[in-house]
Amino acid sequence: VAKDLALDLLALHDRGVRLVSEGGTQYFALHGKTGHLVTAERIDREQLCRLVEKCVLRCEVIVQGEL
Repeated sequence: VAKDLALDLLALHDRGVRLVSEGGTQYFALHGKTGHLVTAERIDREQLCRLVEKCVLRCEVIVQGEL
């Protein structure tokens, strides 16, 4: 995420970059030392998408200020 936004790790922290997922569970996080997108907890496809062939989890990256 840091590379895609052309920000260094300090700028990620200073700009208040955060991830927001649909629903109440936060499935993804930003790794503090690398800026990589990582899973924040175990994702159970069968529980989330029981009868759906294509399972998609969406999240938004929120950055304060202008890019």
